[in-house]
Amino acid sequence: MKHLMSPLDFSVEELNTILNLANDIEANPSKYAHACEGKKLATLFYEPSTRTRLSFEAAMMNLGGNVLGFSSAASSSASKGESVADTIRMVSCYADICAMRHPKEGAPMVASMKSSIPVINAGDGGHQHPTQTLTDLLTIRSLKGRLGNLTIGLCGDLKFGRTVHSLIHALVRYTGIRFVLISPDELRVPDYIREDVLEQNHMEYKEVVRLEEALPELDLLYMTRVQGERFFNEEDYVRMKDFYILDKQKMELAKDDMLVLHPLPRVNEISVEVDDDPRAAYFKQVQYGVYVRMALILTLLEVEG
Repeated sequence: MKHLMSPLDFSVEELNTILNLANDIEANPSKYAHACEGKKLATLFYEPSTRTRLSFEAAMMNLGGNVLGFSSAASSSASKGESVADTIRMVSCYADICAMRHPKEGAPMVASMKSSIPVINAGDGGHQHPTQTLTDLLTIRSLKGRLGNLTIGLCGDLKFGRTVHSLIHALVRYTGIRFVLISPDELRVPDYIREDVLEQNHMEYKEVVRLEEALPELDLLYMTRVQGERFFNEEDYVRMKDFYILDKQKMELAKDDMLVLHPLPRVNEISVEVDDDPRAAYFKQVQYGVYVRMALILTLLEVEG
């Protein structure tokens, strides 16, 4: 039985198989409409989510399966003090597969060690968000035609941004990737990502503060919001939240074929005027998220379409 805690849980070959399956689902949705009939997905979300939770639910329903679960810790027995280990043992009696989001780093890993069903990490604190990474990889490959030989700008909250951490872990395994890390000093990528992932894998990267400086050289810009829920005090959050705003004027500095991605939700960091730019791919990214989660569910349940 396989779980998904990190993008590194799959080899590059296994990832390609999942991405190929997602592309086939996109092209032939009716072929998979009954693949998970009689199967149940449990969504255990101890932290608020719109896209991730609903896309998992849509994915399972698109496969003909059913969904059960909770959308906050307050609406679960966690509010009574039940441990993650006990919750997953109980849920294993009800469902065939589980997607878990938790504010504490490592909580889905604890669940996987006690579970008798596959567990998918749907985001744990500021640590990892592997299904968003699968979504990002599918979006990049589908729209750019490749996952190598790209200059990728990661902008915003690189300190707490689990989507950024997961994406870096995944992309270092592809050739010709160059990173431009765009953030204020307070939100720089953590030392363990810089030293243990980028430098250990001999990746080419640079760190800059100004978005305008980086834009002309990028093939892809990955914007992130500054996450108020990760800050220890309101004053620091208010000071940092509007540090970067991508607007129409800044987009004029970018290549004609640069893609703009964002894991969403956005706040102010991408102006709505950018939405109509053909390079804005973040809503397409949302749709790819459904396809890739369908492919992941099929893979972990070892179900063929």
